[in-house]
Amino acid sequence: MIQSMTAFSRTQEQGDWGSAVCELRSINHRYLEMVLRLPEALHALEAPMRECIRHYIKRGKIECHLRFQANDASSLGMTINHSLVDQLCQASELISKKFKSVAPTNVMDILNWPGIFHMAEIDLETVQDHVIKLLDKALQDLVAARAREGDELKQLFLQRLEQMKVEVTKVRKHLPEILSYQRERLISRFSDAKLELDADRLEQEIVLFAQKTDVMEELDRIDSHVSEVRRILKHGGVSGRRLDFLMQELHREANTLGAKSTDVDTTRASVELKVLIEQVREQVQNVE
Repeated sequence: MIQSMTAFSRTQEQGDWGSAVCELRSINHRYLEMVLRLPEALHALEAPMRECIRHYIKRGKIECHLRFQANDASSLGMTINHSLVDQLCQASELISKKFKSVAPTNVMDILNWPGIFHMAEIDLETVQDHVIKLLDKALQDLVAARAREGDELKQLFLQRLEQMKVEVTKVRKHLPEILSYQRERLISRFSDAKLELDADRLEQEIVLFAQKTDVMEELDRIDSHVSEVRRILKHGGVSGRRLDFLMQELHREANTLGAKSTDVDTTRASVELKVLIEQVREQVQNVE
């Protein structure tokens, strides 16, 4: 099964340890890129969280936003650094005596000073278990969402591949008619130019012309690439880059088909093939 790289999931949990909400957003990217936004107190969990994400996701840009709230703020042992408060007050009085124009220091100025409050450290071992389980559940939901969208993309790809097959079949069917028409056209040109060619020379000219305009090789390669795309879609897995490469190859063959075309039907088929290939290629950018 193929997976899309675009999805969203959200999980939350609450217990004696506190409450947490984990949000994951996934968008397309050439490689695996992770952006983690964690509370200051939980930055130590970044490494195990990244490892957990790598277990589920192989490609795409993943944004993880974790919000955490301890159950009881008072249980964290918030205290005031009285020594620092005294030093700040003394410094404020000293500055006020030297500079009469300085505004007096208020309470909020003191409270906002770095280091005034001290919070006891959170029990990371307990919190980590819950956070990783929460992240694991969010990743499972994310992968499920990516798989659902991937299945929709697969159906779209199969429809376009079937239409490509129809266009190739049309060209193959008309190849004998095209060759016959070009033969008559070549004879007519020689006749109009009042050139007399013996049968052998005429056949040589027809063979040379047929070789220059032969599109059988391009049609065979298109069929081969289409079969390979079907095989990849059947087996699934991380296949976005491989599919993108095959779309480039298909587009090149369709271009060559149009360049060699000597009739309107083949030209139209070439244009239609390029449209179908481009439609698939745009969506392939979202495949993991």
